[in-house]
Amino acid sequence: MIKKLLIFCTILFTFQSMVFAQTGNTKPLTIGEIRTVKSKILNEDRTLNIYLPQNFDKKKSYPVIYLLDGSMNEDFIHVTGLIQFFNQMYSMPETIVVGIANVDRKRDFTFHTDLKDLQKDYPTTGHSDKFIGFLEKELKPYIENQFKTTDSYLFGQSLGGLLATEILLKKPEMFNNYFIISPSLWWDDESLLKQAPQLLAKIPDTKKFIYVSVGKGEHPVMVKDAEDWYDILKKSNKKNWTVEYKMMETDNHATILHRSLYEGLVKLFPYQEPKN
Repeated sequence: MIKKLLIFCTILFTFQSMVFAQTGNTKPLTIGEIRTVKSKILNEDRTLNIYLPQNFDKKKSYPVIYLLDGSMNEDFIHVTGLIQFFNQMYSMPETIVVGIANVDRKRDFTFHTDLKDLQKDYPTTGHSDKFIGFLEKELKPYIENQFKTTDSYLFGQSLGGLLATEILLKKPEMFNNYFIISPSLWWDDESLLKQAPQLLAKIPDTKKFIYVSVGKGEHPVMVKDAEDWYDILKKSNKKNWTVEYKMMETDNHATILHRSLYEGLVKLFPYQEPKN
């Protein structure tokens, strides 16, 4: 009797599984698009991971975040989740995120150096000028042609923070808002940091938001350089620039990005109590 009961239960379970398999509705979970663009400046194809707001409307204009280190296995997924959360819970408008997947970040995010040890450790280094040209002359025009856009943001950490700093100092008009996280300003014996006051003096005083952060658990040189960079920005006396700095007390170089972006976005988009 027990044996017959076990056989019956097995048959029933198998039948239910077959019915569920046949009637279950499966479809892809989509949060945006993956596009490939051909860059003549870089002479290579580049992958873009593009997050679109849930109620995306082609007729509507959106701010755009350009995310360095934007590969699927890098920062694209968790940053887009953060943006969606700020759209939902804070005063941030619906925003497009363009994640720029890496090919060779050491090549793309660093400028030329004559220091032999860096040339040895970073053999492909020194081509940020080309990557900046790609952003300015190819990527941004492409995105602005594909979507109706408003404000632009640049998110960069580490070597990406070095690149974001270089763009702010040399091509400031490219973006309205700069999030510079743990910038590798030690590069080339801090040459960019040393040039910063003179470069800032030449920049027009147009409206910008600049957020700089570093983790307390990072290398002391990283902490000092970030603090010095913030001081230089404040002393530039740009009346139309909002400059924020955050020391992330519990973070190191590996953990800082997500929490730091959260803290920076809160400065721009504070929490608002629901009306209903």
